[in-house]
Amino acid sequence: MKIEMICSGFGGQGALTIGKFLSLAAMKEGKDVSWLPSYGPEMRGGTANVAVVISDKQIASPLVNHPDLLIALNKPSVDKFGPMIKSGGLMIANSDMCPDKLNRKDIEEIYAPMSSIATEIGSTKVLNMVSLGVIIGKTGLVKFETVEKDLREILGKKNPALLEANLKAINKGMEIGKK
Repeated sequence: MKIEMICSGFGGQGALTIGKFLSLAAMKEGKDVSWLPSYGPEMRGGTANVAVVISDKQIASPLVNHPDLLIALNKPSVDKFGPMIKSGGLMIANSDMCPDKLNRKDIEEIYAPMSSIATEIGSTKVLNMVSLGVIIGKTGLVKFETVEKDLREILGKKNPALLEANLKAINKGMEIGKK
């Protein structure tokens, strides 16, 4: 098994964090991982993306030119990376910021109102966790329990309210992914 993905959005939307939590969980589950971020000097508000490779074998290169999976948090991400997705791949997009569908017949597309869900939960900061939940629910690439443990270790004492909002967002995303 080898999954190559790109997580992309505006700086501040948490695209790099999606890749970070997926990589951390996969590593703890005994998989080989690579995490290669890319962002411009504008970071907040500019485009940021991360290439992630998760494999049960050694990874030869961290570069991802044709992802199996694209997580697009905004329209520029769909425009830039959507055409690169491998045939048979999957795109998970934030429908609140991606009004135009890619409409490729050779991939699966999941559009979810991630920004709206994050707002309903009470924090726009959890937008990325909604998409992480969709990934877990749809692919089972990593276990929810592994991500939950990591979140509890990182946010447990530091910001319990944000921890609960993140877990709620992941669960909402998992519901979407399982449909």
